[in-house]
Amino acid sequence: MALEVNEQGFLLDASEWTESWAEHMAQKQGLPLDEVDFRIINALRQFYFDFDLSPPMRPLVKLIKNNVHSDYGNSIWLMQRYGESPARVLALLAGLPKPKNCL
Repeated sequence: MALEVNEQGFLLDASEWTESWAEHMAQKQGLPLDEVDFRIINALRQFYFDFDLSPPMRPLVKLIKNNVHSDYGNSIWLMQRYGESPARVLALLAGLPKPKNCL
């Protein structure tokens, strides 16, 4: 991928994001993406463009519960799916800046 990223691999310009970018980054993390993942990623991108914010964990959980499905809108499911920092991983896959409170 030839898109410009920061030292942590996050896209510098979220408007350059593509589904191919997400698939490439997920592959690097050993994470296969499916329809649910893209629904979550698209909801996250919409939130970012509406509020100029990559949501940390609590708002992320609420966003997914309200805009994707209640089965996926809980921290346990998210951590099982995306590891110990779901907000960080999802922001990376969505081509968004790293949430402020993520390491």
